[in-house]
Amino acid sequence: MSVRWDSHRDRVMSRSLFLLFFWSLCSPCLSIHAETAESHSTFTCEPIGLRMCQDLPYNTTFMPNLLNHYDQQTAALAMEPFHPMVNLQCSEDLRMFLCALYAPVCIEYGRVSMPCRALCHRAKRDCHKLMEMFGVTWPDEIECSRFPDCDEAYPRAVDLQTSVDPTDISPISIQRDYGFWCPRELKMEPDLGYSFLGTRDCSAPCPNMYFQRSELTFARYFIGVVSIVCLSATLFTFLTFLIDVTRFRYPERPIIFYAICYMMVSLVFFLGFLLEDRVACNAANPAQYRAATVTQGSHNKVCSLFFMVLYFFTMAGSVWWVILTITWFLAAVPKWGSEAIEKKALLFHTCAWGLPGCLTVALLALNKIEGDGVSGVCFVGLYDVTALRWFLLAPLCLNVAVGVSLLLVGIVALNRVRMEIPLEKENQDKLVKFMIRIGVFSVLYLVPLLTVISCYLYENSNRAVWEITWVQERCRDYHIPCPYQVEQTSHPDLTLFLIKYMMMLVVGIPSVFWVGSKKTCFEWASFLQGRRRKDSGVNESRQVLQEPDFAQSLLRDPHTPIIRKSRGTSTQGTSTHASSTHLAILEDKAGSVHSKTSYHGSLHRSRDGRYTPCSYRGGEEQTIPPHSSMPHLDHPLSTHSSLHRLESQSRHSSQRDLVVASPTRITHGTSGGRVANDDDGASA
Repeated sequence: MSVRWDSHRDRVMSRSLFLLFFWSLCSPCLSIHAETAESHSTFTCEPIGLRMCQDLPYNTTFMPNLLNHYDQQTAALAMEPFHPMVNLQCSEDLRMFLCALYAPVCIEYGRVSMPCRALCHRAKRDCHKLMEMFGVTWPDEIECSRFPDCDEAYPRAVDLQTSVDPTDISPISIQRDYGFWCPRELKMEPDLGYSFLGTRDCSAPCPNMYFQRSELTFARYFIGVVSIVCLSATLFTFLTFLIDVTRFRYPERPIIFYAICYMMVSLVFFLGFLLEDRVACNAANPAQYRAATVTQGSHNKVCSLFFMVLYFFTMAGSVWWVILTITWFLAAVPKWGSEAIEKKALLFHTCAWGLPGCLTVALLALNKIEGDGVSGVCFVGLYDVTALRWFLLAPLCLNVAVGVSLLLVGIVALNRVRMEIPLEKENQDKLVKFMIRIGVFSVLYLVPLLTVISCYLYENSNRAVWEITWVQERCRDYHIPCPYQVEQTSHPDLTLFLIKYMMMLVVGIPSVFWVGSKKTCFEWASFLQGRRRKDSGVNESRQVLQEPDFAQSLLRDPHTPIIRKSRGTSTQGTSTHASSTHLAILEDKAGSVHSKTSYHGSLHRSRDGRYTPCSYRGGEEQTIPPHSSMPHLDHPLSTHSSLHRLESQSRHSSQRDLVVASPTRITHGTSGGRVANDDDGASA
């Protein structure tokens, strides 16, 4: 028992003495000559600056070395775990083996001299026990199986014959571009999936690699102010819709969803302004020699949430604008009514929310989320050019192309109606006003969106130049290889970035111009006073084709004369003046009061031989209160079915009153059958 205790005490004392000896020798071993700690852009032989590798048979090396350390300072840091074994001389071959890897002999370009496998085995065998005592494991990158199977000393005789004297180094040495090496301060954990400038496990510096802190502060406040303005405008549009949800029907309804999308976009930018760079950046860790870096991937939950909301609603707002142009096209060219367009609402919502959702999920799966140090949010395409092209430029350009095409076709169709079909001056003015509103709204949307696309194209074409300029300016600070033969340098302009962010937000403001009217002011006044004003009128943009003269003109042959109809105070469908006069005369002669209903009437013969009116029940049963006008057309561009129903109902009303007033002139096989047939046609 005492022997075991003495043995244990000896090991503890030897370990303590070794630690004291190690700390006394470690600092000079770690140091290297400051003048050799430079970045490399060409293949040149350089004097060995590592203290451990002094007094070798050779005195020049090259960087990057066999373990891809781009300078001798990095190589010295990587050799730290082996200093105790070298200082205690656990093996005669360990020092030479390590120097062969971390500071290899410099020979001609294209030739690399590697140590033999036998040298590796001897060094590992002799120092194995000492390494276990200090908890040091043999690294995988220097595993003995990686080296050639030979048993020769290092360096070989042929290596010494072709080695280059540092005094004979010529400036016209063989040139070499090492590409981008990730600095130690920007390295990230391998399991996070980071990537920067084509290098894995690396991230961009935060808050931004292009702009100064003062410029970023100004940009952040600028984005915050614009986001507040956009949030106020879109929120006003949404609240106006909630006050009277029946006011905005198709084809205008997509404007409301469009405003909701950009309300969410402006809300995310406003939150980014409040949180500054706490979400978009990873905090610095001085203990691990890590600087603040840009957040990437989905490991940061708040950043992922910001990205999902911002990207999803940005794409959804663009799709809703395309759907808005589709509804205008359906109303202008095939002349669909509001009811017909509204039947496609489920399809519209599926496309508007489904397509952006699929793109968002794809980006999450591909781990393409990136923090934006300028605005404080998380988005896509900020550093990854491929994601910028396929997930931003491609969808936005496609939406603009489709939307503009449909918009132009619809405006041309409306203009043809205005030019070819004679209308009253009042209807002409309403149609021109409606076309102007469509044009102004489209311009207010397209100009900001096209500006954003132009900024993205500018970034896509200049990103490579900006990156290589940044590497050239910071390579010596980060101790990484400098770029080789840089032909062009350029810095991004902060003004263009501010324009991009402003237009991303301003694109949602045009919705407030569409809902802005006197009626909106009256509705808000009534709402704030705690009462709702009952307005039987319709939206101004849907009144143009509700006029009987204009409704009849759309479906008539251009060469057929127009039958003028009387207009009352309502803009709903009305019967003709002649029919109204004739009905009044018949009512006076009959001496009875008949309730005027809007359902289709037919005659039924009772058992005593009299004809009584009865309601017609078709495929769709509808009852309208007495003295009410027929359902109004919801948009200026009415459908064939709506106009056919308007004319047929007026005709049925006249026929029904004729039958009731003069029952002796009606037989079951003639007039009654004709009324029923007409009702069938109207119902169809």
